[in-house]
Amino acid sequence: MSMQAAIVTGAARGIGLATTKLMVAEGWQVAMIDRDEAALMAAAEELENVLPVVCDVSDPDQVSAMTAKVMDRFGRIDALVNNAGVADFRPLADTDLAIWREVMATNLDGVFLTSQAVLPHLKETQGAIVNIASISGLRASTLRVAYGTSKAAVIHLTRQQAAELGEWGVRANCVAPGPVDTKLALAVHSPAIRAAYHDSIPLNRYGSELEIAEAIVFLCSRRASYVTGQVIAVDGGFDAVGVGLPALRDQQPS
Repeated sequence: MSMQAAIVTGAARGIGLATTKLMVAEGWQVAMIDRDEAALMAAAEELENVLPVVCDVSDPDQVSAMTAKVMDRFGRIDALVNNAGVADFRPLADTDLAIWREVMATNLDGVFLTSQAVLPHLKETQGAIVNIASISGLRASTLRVAYGTSKAAVIHLTRQQAAELGEWGVRANCVAPGPVDTKLALAVHSPAIRAAYHDSIPLNRYGSELEIAEAIVFLCSRRASYVTGQVIAVDGGFDAVGVGLPALRDQQPS
């Protein structure tokens, strides 16, 4: 039997790259998809059993060509990780239609298009889709009108996929990361923002890219063979709690 094969979008860096590395370590062959050619090729150069494919997931023709290239190389697709995404943080009043559409094109259209293109091959292997949303898709926050809405849509799209594709043994699940120590987060989260997150997270820290990848790879694997239609927040408990955590902490015996 040939090695299991996965497609990971947004694989040049961050959670996508961490997921790729973990899958390779666990014996998968991985098609690394990204639109940033230089970063993608640099990342792929250091890994075995990977196929880098430059592709913008919001473009149907590019997605179709990418899928054909992966099948030509691997002959099978057992898992699709829809991780490619763009972030945009600005007030509702300053979010014009072009910005809104740009965020939706990658974060939502990309998940739809890639899933649709890969679906016939996932049916053959009774494979898995794992869509990467965000804690911002589960709970609202300021400055995330486009980003948060796109991720909430991804969560419901996952449930639609699970409902429809179970008949073929294809599973669809969603991982919603909380704050993660990526280069992007380090660039946009000031010390005050980081402290506020820590105050709101029971585990009192940001997650790592590897911690998110562990959940993704589990959901892709046969170990999760009866798990579908689920949203797993990998967030240190952020989504589970309300207000008052810092004040209550102060009253706890050390």
